[in-house]
Amino acid sequence: MYQPRAFVETDLAALDALIAADPFVTLVSLGDDGLPFASHLPVLYARDGERILIEGHWARPNPQAGHVGKVLMIVHGPHAYVSPGVYPDKETAARVPTWNYAVAHLRGTFDVFEDEAALGDLVDRLSRRFETALGRDWRFDPARDDHRSQLRGIVGFRFVPSRIDLKFKLSQNHPPENRRAVRDDLARRDDAGARAVAALMRLRDPADDRADDPAHHTDHD
Repeated sequence: MYQPRAFVETDLAALDALIAADPFVTLVSLGDDGLPFASHLPVLYARDGERILIEGHWARPNPQAGHVGKVLMIVHGPHAYVSPGVYPDKETAARVPTWNYAVAHLRGTFDVFEDEAALGDLVDRLSRRFETALGRDWRFDPARDDHRSQLRGIVGFRFVPSRIDLKFKLSQNHPPENRRAVRDDLARRDDAGARAVAALMRLRDPADDRADDPAHHTDHD
């Protein structure tokens, strides 16, 4: 991933937030033909200090379950188009359209597992994570033969990334007035992604709000 210095994020709490908001990742590996192969999967995420564990499963026929070597996992964050028309300095500086976004690339290898107990535990935890979020109550029941029989159709994985690249492109290469204008424009849109980008901008650059607060104005402002 291309990483201009201005957009590099190093705080793993930012990754925590990204995957909590969207735990549906893209997992990319190299197939037997040497070409990239991608799967799109819901996952469970846990972090202890700098150690991260991500778990999920494929349908058994998915060939990615048999791939070996390094893989790339992409965690998708919010994104939004930025029009140059919102920049206050557009008349005096050359401004062009762009896109603001947040994304994470994780690299490493995965361990595959197929034993019934581990798969049952994984499905149980996945269902608890996502059913609870919806206020629903479906649960995997290991005492039910029809539930256990479904486990034969999946293959589980555990992924511990060895490299993490976080990119938060949030207009950091612009002056404060432009950043505020972009953030405010995104916040007004009838688009959840744009509003999420605006929230990230506000979270990462709260000092921008000081210029809008008369209590913080001085003779040197």
